[in-house]
Amino acid sequence: MAFSTGGRINTNISAQQAYSALNEISREHGVHQLRLATGKRINSASDDPSGYVISKKMEGRMRAMSAGVDNVGDAQSVYGVAEGGYQSIADILVTIKEKQARAANGAMGANELDAIASEINSLASEIDDINAQTKFNGVGLFKKLAADTAYSKTFQVGEATTEILNVGFSATSGALDLLGVAAGAVTSANIATLTADAGLNTVSTEIGKIGAAINRLSIKETNLTTAITNTEAAKSRIMDADVAKEQIQVSKLQILQQTSTAQLAQANSSPQNFLSLFR
Repeated sequence: MAFSTGGRINTNISAQQAYSALNEISREHGVHQLRLATGKRINSASDDPSGYVISKKMEGRMRAMSAGVDNVGDAQSVYGVAEGGYQSIADILVTIKEKQARAANGAMGANELDAIASEINSLASEIDDINAQTKFNGVGLFKKLAADTAYSKTFQVGEATTEILNVGFSATSGALDLLGVAAGAVTSANIATLTADAGLNTVSTEIGKIGAAINRLSIKETNLTTAITNTEAAKSRIMDADVAKEQIQVSKLQILQQTSTAQLAQANSSPQNFLSLFR
């Protein structure tokens, strides 16, 4: 660093050096003030190029995982709607089984058996209605007949596009498949042949599968939430400003600003000392 002896007034080296120092201090002071104002250590790529790139990749991961959490919630909702429908059907099948047992009574006359058959037909029609009305976002979830298209959708439940989960319901749950007789076709003569037991097993099996799937989704949701929190913490260490440290730097630089300003003023006035040589 060059130093002036002070005898040359055409070029004031001391003033230039004080001015340069003041500019550098003011620039650095502005950086730390911005960090305090925004709460971020990195406000532009120039602050820390590699840190900026890493933090953006982390932000992308977090946002993808957050979307995955939302997808998990939607998948749970689909399963919840389906479970509600299956449980309603299971309740109806239990009632039909009860009516079927009641009809196996030698004391029943033709009118009583016809009444039971009529009630079972109504319940079977309700099973078909539940199949048609169990929807999520306007899309039917259940198959009424074997020829129907099964609901089968994929949900991204993680950061990568390969982290997917299939949600589907392939069991046929219409009255014809569950009871062996279509709704409206139950008579006093075929009540005993109804396959309510087998139908109840089919529906109960599907409910069990849904329960297991919901548990799996709950675990995925917990893992994703934990991963998001950990990634956020790692990103914070790179991006966020340490407020206490930044305030210490600002206080130090404010003092240096004052001293460098004073030195600039002194350096500007020092050549006047040589005016006494001309008296």
